[in-house]
Amino acid sequence: MNTRLITRWISTGMVIGLLGTTLLACANGGQVNRGTQNEEGANSGGNTSVTEATTYPIQTDKSLTYWGDLTGNLIGVVNSLNDVSFFQKWQEKTGVQLEFTSPPAGQAREALNVMLASGDLPDMIEYNFMSFPGGPEKAISDGYILRLNDLIDQHAPNLKKYLEENPDIDKMVKTDSGSYYVFPFIRGDEYLQVFQGPIIRKDWLDDLGLPVPETIDEWTATLRAFKEKKGAAAPLSMVSKPRFFNESYNGAFLGAYGVTLGFYQEDGVIKFGPAESGFKEYLRLFQGWYKEGLLDKNIATVDGKAMDSNLAAGATGATIGNAGGGIGKWQPLVEANDPKAVLVAAPYPVLNKGDKPKFGQRNQAYSSEGTVAITTASKDPELAVRLLDYGYSEEGHMFFNFGEEGVSYEMVDGYPKYTDLLLKNPDKLAPAQAISLHARGSYNGPFVQDKRYAEQFFALQTQRDAIEIWKNTDAAKYQLPPITPTPEESSEYAAIMNDINTLVDEMTIKIILGEESVDQFESYVEKMKSLRLDRAIEIQTAALERYNSR
Repeated sequence: MNTRLITRWISTGMVIGLLGTTLLACANGGQVNRGTQNEEGANSGGNTSVTEATTYPIQTDKSLTYWGDLTGNLIGVVNSLNDVSFFQKWQEKTGVQLEFTSPPAGQAREALNVMLASGDLPDMIEYNFMSFPGGPEKAISDGYILRLNDLIDQHAPNLKKYLEENPDIDKMVKTDSGSYYVFPFIRGDEYLQVFQGPIIRKDWLDDLGLPVPETIDEWTATLRAFKEKKGAAAPLSMVSKPRFFNESYNGAFLGAYGVTLGFYQEDGVIKFGPAESGFKEYLRLFQGWYKEGLLDKNIATVDGKAMDSNLAAGATGATIGNAGGGIGKWQPLVEANDPKAVLVAAPYPVLNKGDKPKFGQRNQAYSSEGTVAITTASKDPELAVRLLDYGYSEEGHMFFNFGEEGVSYEMVDGYPKYTDLLLKNPDKLAPAQAISLHARGSYNGPFVQDKRYAEQFFALQTQRDAIEIWKNTDAAKYQLPPITPTPEESSEYAAIMNDINTLVDEMTIKIILGEESVDQFESYVEKMKSLRLDRAIEIQTAALERYNSR
């Protein structure tokens, strides 16, 4: 009997339990789980030579099975991946027939639980294996997914060439022991790594004779003016799902006090923001704003629909959101109520005029979402590798980012311009929806994302300006790379951080809503220490050292 399958059956109970546990990562460091060393070497590949590049379409009568989410952009537009033009054309271009299965919307983790427990695995799984209990190396050793080093070396020349030419990214996409475990999603330009920050009603500022706020004091004055002179019932509001003040934790407002929600590094030392004194000052500020009516009185429960409603009705004049799904979505909503309304980006706030923000939203070039692993049950791993390597070829790069030439884009003076089918869709689909039907440029997948997608997706000048404004931070200096505990440390770390994050949320809500004094902050820090915060920092420090040694 296959020893991998035996291992898989034995570990199923553990996986079911652990997959139900959210391994919360810090907002800036991307902490997730990292596996132990595989018995094979840590080099980028085996000693075998690379075969010839695959000629597409591949001549084969074999079919493969593929499990992955339907992007949120297409929920309500199509029923399954089978109905998406991109996935139909992908099969034509590669010559490989695919049978698709998708989990219910928002239930990928639960559906993966069931699939792993059943032992009935597809050939390929599109999933964030950095969130697998024990990390990718554990998923390999437990017999769920394949270590891809030799397969990439022999059958994926396009991906291999890209990783050889980009050693910093190569370091990110493998484990501490050097195992490749997925075909990765890569943001191909720094421009694509920043997409979120503070957003404000510029027309209100102009009416009031106010500048775009930069400092905390300017923000306080601006929010007061919005309340008193614009009648804003919730001058500042933001989404609080899945965590309280969820959208602010990349550094908006609390970053002015030198901290962020999770772990970060400073002068070689890993710190946890909510245990630092700056977090107390942030709580003091927001408690004062809430008491004064400058924050949404329902701030603890605001979801996406409530946020849309607040902005559309003119109840809110400032928030935090994305350039695409924020400014792009909200601008027509506010315009419908007030034709003069204009939403623009504001810089990440600082305490002193002229200071550079310490923190801000910034994702790594490597994103563990939308990555594709090959399972141990795959009928033909070599064919799966050749299929997936297409996304890193020149032709595949254009197809994944822009779709099919002559249909979804045209080459104009060497520039791939999306057609009206995508940007002015005849069926009234939003650009994000239309792009997602014909390409994957607007979301993740096994390819290198092209900056030229974003230049067109951000149709408004205010969106393009927003990226430049939000990029101006020192986030890269303090941000942790994608580090994780070992499988042995993983359960311990997850248990510690689940308790600590629950405590942080309790502290934040109670103090900001005025249910407790800011002076209670130190008692919460003591509770964090009693929950073994020092051990969590120790685990993170060891993981960072291993990452730096890759």
